[in-house]
Amino acid sequence: FAEPNYIVHALATTPNDPLYAANLWGLNNTGQTGGTADADIDAPEAWDATKGSNNTIVGIIDTGIDWVHPDLAANIWTNTPELNGVDGVDDDGNGKVDDVRGWDFVNEDNDPDDGDGHGTHVAGTVGAVGNNGAGVTGVAWTVKMIPLKTLDDEGSGTTLDAIEAINYVTDLVVNRGIAVKLINNS
Repeated sequence: FAEPNYIVHALATTPNDPLYAANLWGLNNTGQTGGTADADIDAPEAWDATKGSNNTIVGIIDTGIDWVHPDLAANIWTNTPELNGVDGVDDDGNGKVDDVRGWDFVNEDNDPDDGDGHGTHVAGTVGAVGNNGAGVTGVAWTVKMIPLKTLDDEGSGTTLDAIEAINYVTDLVVNRGIAVKLINNS
């Protein structure tokens, strides 16, 4: 049989984020912290295929997200009808006024900022901007994330708040045509 003579290259994408090599052993474990080399998710090999897409939206159900964090701000989802709408009005008709960046189900307001840090850490793992020469990198460098705060600043919350966050995302998909692909509920 005949087979094409392909040109092949040794690839392994390595981002230039300063905390990547030393701290993110779960993405690429070289034994840097005394652990077992290659006990990781093989992120560099996956990044050779894709680094994510800003068309992929992930709901992050947690303590909120520090949505102005330099490694996260570019990857925070924006609810365009609310952004371009009238302040103080529920422009998209979902029962949440000015939910430009998601929703805080604990305090029932439009500021899902993270006072605990856990949700920000989770969001960083999922989608911190990669290869920007700052901080860390996420698994998906260009994913969009919706902050859905269901846990308070001490890390406690109710089942009802979690259900309401899931319903919020379901409404985005079913009634508004927004393609939320995943929900992370750490």
